[in-house]
Amino acid sequence: QVQLVESGGGLVQAGGSLRLSCAPSGSIFSISAMAWYRQAPGKQRELVARITPTGNTNYPDSVKGRFTISRDNAGNTVYLQMSSLKPEDTAVYSCNVILRVSFRTSWAEYWGQGTQVTVSS
Repeated sequence: QVQLVESGGGLVQAGGSLRLSCAPSGSIFSISAMAWYRQAPGKQRELVARITPTGNTNYPDSVKGRFTISRDNAGNTVYLQMSSLKPEDTAVYSCNVILRVSFRTSWAEYWGQGTQVTVSS
């Protein structure tokens, strides 16, 4: 059973930085796109950053220039470097990975358990 293991959330003051990481546990065959989403209380979940297998990235305007998504050389771990954090960045951040468990299985979407990021003013 593949699970996505996240780490790196916490409490930080406005203007500070945090780095989130996410990697699948268990045996996998291949990984496609990897992304981070966030959901604040009372709001819809929104895409924060996305990276393709070739390294192309995209961000919403709300985080562009402040957040950077990357993946390790093996392509199995995804990171989200968050800088110049604002109170409005407070949310539960979840990673999202498209992967295949084996060459016999289809691509499937997996979600991490979510990690809390709180930015104090």
